[in-house]
Amino acid sequence: MTELDFEELKAKLEPEVDRLLEQYPQQRSALLPLVHLFQEHIGFIPQEAVEYISEVCDVTRAQCQSTISFYTLFYRRPIGKYNLQVCRNLSCSLRGAKQIMDRFRERLGIEHLETTDDGLFTYEEVECLAACDRAPCMQVNLHFVYDMTPQMVDEIIDSVIAGTYSVQPLAQTEQPQRKVRGPEWVRAARKSAGGVGVPGSGGGIDKTGRTIAERFRKYGIMPISSPGRMADPELVEGMVPAPHDDTVMEHNY
Repeated sequence: MTELDFEELKAKLEPEVDRLLEQYPQQRSALLPLVHLFQEHIGFIPQEAVEYISEVCDVTRAQCQSTISFYTLFYRRPIGKYNLQVCRNLSCSLRGAKQIMDRFRERLGIEHLETTDDGLFTYEEVECLAACDRAPCMQVNLHFVYDMTPQMVDEIIDSVIAGTYSVQPLAQTEQPQRKVRGPEWVRAARKSAGGVGVPGSGGGIDKTGRTIAERFRKYGIMPISSPGRMADPELVEGMVPAPHDDTVMEHNY
């Protein structure tokens, strides 16, 4: 999304943003509703939205980004118009989820956390969807599909392609990339940044914590100064946010 496009969208949504902010005694309480609002119109949460939401909610970018990354249904990068989430938990697995997942992979030619080249489908294998009595189950853009069979996989895909599926497509303002990066990106970034060690050990943290902060800065990762304690807030505020296509959480693409 270009800066101009976002400015136009921001102007369009301003009345709704004001309405949401007025509902809460503290502006920060509107953070989640505003994230929902922008994802509904953009299809994901670009950095421009993070900065704007942080400003109007009077929170730091780090606080906004950490909130978004906590919830797997918020996306920091574009996904397909139809998000196919197949439950792989116990009840569904016992009732044939593997056959469902195998059929989706075969038909779409993609794996877990990938998007088809045409940007139409994103495929994801998820944990319990709380519909164990109708296993195996899945969601298409958060709409439940119960008692799944491999034949139903073909029916869903064919009807989406034909434009006859009952569920509406998600907003898509940018073409998604195929591969979704997961936790392996974090490990690679930490290794490149020198690792997280202890003062004087050569592991990456000097006496002030600034060495590791500087190394992590270009990766957008918040440094840890000691177990369970964040680094100096001044350093954290100086962190450069990660690019849209790089994410710490596996699901938040």
